[in-house]
Amino acid sequence: MLPFWLIFPTVAVLLAIQVYPALYTIWLSLHERQPAGWEWVGPRNFDRLFKMGLFGESVGHTALFLVGYTGLTLLLGFFIALLLNRKLKLSGLYVTLLFIPWVIADIIVGIVFRLLVVPDYGLLAGILQNPALFPPEGLSVLTASRAAAWVGDFPFPPAPAMIYLILASTWKALPFIILLLLAAMQTVSAEVIESSRIDGANSSQVVRHILVPLMLPTLVVALFSLTLSGMNGVGMVFSLTGGGPGSSTEVLSYMLYTLGWRQLEFGRAAALALLIAAINWLLILGTLRVTRLEERNV
Repeated sequence: MLPFWLIFPTVAVLLAIQVYPALYTIWLSLHERQPAGWEWVGPRNFDRLFKMGLFGESVGHTALFLVGYTGLTLLLGFFIALLLNRKLKLSGLYVTLLFIPWVIADIIVGIVFRLLVVPDYGLLAGILQNPALFPPEGLSVLTASRAAAWVGDFPFPPAPAMIYLILASTWKALPFIILLLLAAMQTVSAEVIESSRIDGANSSQVVRHILVPLMLPTLVVALFSLTLSGMNGVGMVFSLTGGGPGSSTEVLSYMLYTLGWRQLEFGRAAALALLIAAINWLLILGTLRVTRLEERNV
């Protein structure tokens, strides 16, 4: 029994902070709060959730945000890591400065970026509201509505607030991705790269056929981190746009906050939480599937 008693504290903590909340969420999703107490409603909460017009719109906003956020962060992170990997002067200072956005809380980042574009006194308000740059009457990021959808009801093109939210989220997550990719690049043998150049490979071919395949496990980790943080993060939306203007930045995580803590609809909030958990698993399994196919092709 000694091994059991040694791992018992860890098992007890996991049961308390993971297993119990998960089971309680499932229980909540099948019940509804009534004046007399909790009432069993079965799948009614899921049915009510699917019938909400805001739910479908939030799914579209979440898809747009994830594609823009993960794609932009990975591309910029890879490019900046390439620059820092060339042993530039003061590169140690640059790497140190990169930590600044990473250590700031999401709420604070959202407030700072909001203050940048607030009309009348925002640092960027004068540029954005210039009719010569943004005709016909300038641009108010926090209040401008999105254009008519191009395809059905899918919210594309996004509202300026959604684009600004993606940029702010990318700025916050970029340092971690840069450091992660830079560490992976520095593990690639210089002899391998030198041999490829002797064989006639140019810089783009070295990146495509040498660096990317060797860094694939790290790229997958970066993609996991960005996908999960983008899917479940709510602090940036809360402090930057508040889901607005209208509902143009209402992603699933913010909708969960609204249902649970503003409307006190705990049953529907629990049902949405389970759906978000299922989407997380699907995204992870899909990423693993694509990665395995890429590894076979390489």
